[in-house]
Amino acid sequence: MSETIRPISQVLFDLKDTVPKDKVCTFDLLEALHERGFGFLLFIFALPAAIPLPGLGINLIIAAPLVFLTAQQALGRHSIWIPEKMKYKSISKERFETMLDGAMPYLVKIEYLVRPRLGFMTQGVFGNIIGIAGLIMALSVCIPLPLTNTVPSMGIALMAIGVIMRDGLAVLAGMVLGLVWVGGLSYILIFIGTEGLDLVKETIKSFL
Repeated sequence: MSETIRPISQVLFDLKDTVPKDKVCTFDLLEALHERGFGFLLFIFALPAAIPLPGLGINLIIAAPLVFLTAQQALGRHSIWIPEKMKYKSISKERFETMLDGAMPYLVKIEYLVRPRLGFMTQGVFGNIIGIAGLIMALSVCIPLPLTNTVPSMGIALMAIGVIMRDGLAVLAGMVLGLVWVGGLSYILIFIGTEGLDLVKETIKSFL
């Protein structure tokens, strides 16, 4: 029996009308997206770092839930738990909508490439593996060092898209992207130090 999967862009568009009119907190997102599982929530929390937007920033409402969600996914939980204090960390609805609007053009393009394939890689024990990989990336997002946010968040977002759309290839791509980046930065940090991260950052800027 085939399952109809709504486009992620449509779900996010509807979400703008679902959340409160003033501030958006973690609890609101849990209420709106809980029944859709870990995929949509991980995607929402990874977005601000994956697609940095002026004035949005990275804070507790973004980084900490990524750690809690990926840890639970790694343990194979099906129900989502977030600490009470974290549930009510909020941002303005204006900033939240800015995030969604900024992500929409990229998401629509990605949706043309993503489709159900290698679905076994999004379920069962692979869900635990996805959670472990995501947890490693989420911990990197929490570290206040250059280059530790954007690419790992892209990896989490891509894996989340893969889980939502039952696309194992997207999951694999996100896993490789995030883990290779975190591994490379860890190697540089251990053997060269923060100066090595600054060098990588300046090298990237020279190509942009």
